[in-house]
Amino acid sequence: MAAERVAVVGAGAWGTTLALLVARREPVLLLCRDEETAARLQRERKHQRRLPGVRLPPKLRATAHPADLASASELVLFAVPSAHLRAEVERVRASVAPSADLLSVVKGLEPGTLLRMSEVIAQAGGFEPARIAALSGPNLAGEIARGLPASAVVAAEDPKLAERIVARLGRRKFRLYVNGDLLGVELAGALKNIIAIAAGAADGLGFGDNGKAGLMTRGVAEMTRLGIAAGANPLTFSGLAGIGDVIATCGSKLSRNHRLGEELAKGRPWSEIEADLPGVAEGAYTVDAAIALARKLKVEMPIAQEVHNALFEGKDVRRCLVDLLARESKDELADYRRWIERLGRNPD
Repeated sequence: MAAERVAVVGAGAWGTTLALLVARREPVLLLCRDEETAARLQRERKHQRRLPGVRLPPKLRATAHPADLASASELVLFAVPSAHLRAEVERVRASVAPSADLLSVVKGLEPGTLLRMSEVIAQAGGFEPARIAALSGPNLAGEIARGLPASAVVAAEDPKLAERIVARLGRRKFRLYVNGDLLGVELAGALKNIIAIAAGAADGLGFGDNGKAGLMTRGVAEMTRLGIAAGANPLTFSGLAGIGDVIATCGSKLSRNHRLGEELAKGRPWSEIEADLPGVAEGAYTVDAAIALARKLKVEMPIAQEVHNALFEGKDVRRCLVDLLARESKDELADYRRWIERLGRNPD
């Protein structure tokens, strides 16, 4: 088999899904964390724990050796949980080909530094930021692995970088768009997981479709408010990385963040739920960084605050949602008007 020009770092559900998507057209390397996982995937040609019932194509090669990345001269995807991204980039950086485009498919904000995932990759790997793009959208891995249709957006400051990645990864059933707003796409991808936890709790408590729709809509407003303050384009939050991902993550039983909210509604503590989830609920690891960023930018994020309260302060979930409903009404478009006024003052 020809050497792999594309590699995926991270053999979770999403990383494996993207690897098999590539492998249906060309050879791809899937870098696993340990030898046991790599050997099992190679031998069994399936990832039963993460993608039950899905066969891995022959052109997918699993390995646990970072040095093997050297052959991936054209594209390297990073698909590890946000909490482990920095350490994993540091582990593999010496083996990443200097000619390779880099793509983050990780959704989160790093605690402490408040960096977005593309920024973590750049800093931890010593990579030029212009090499790094991000992919985000309503991408439930299990559906895409089974060949169901999906869409996503590839964001990069360099349009040619985004276009190269779209040409490489886009498929008839995996439709990709481009967006120059890397900041907004990454913020949307990180923040929507927090809203999904709240939506799962609302479902778990039987708040009904009206209540959940209102929560999701105000969640998008909350995401957009932070995006505007950070310098993102608010229209990005109306696209695939924003509303698109909110709809999927807040409504699907496949969403780990939604499931986390449902379990919180049963009165279970986060420490107990965390061990039972089939993968990482990124919203739980992002919420405090989001709140810290909001404070830094002087933005109010009441939904994120109540998600934090439920996860880490022991506040009853029903009380959290009731307190959100009890908040004083406000101008729905106030934050957008401020953005328009800012554009008027700074037309460039």
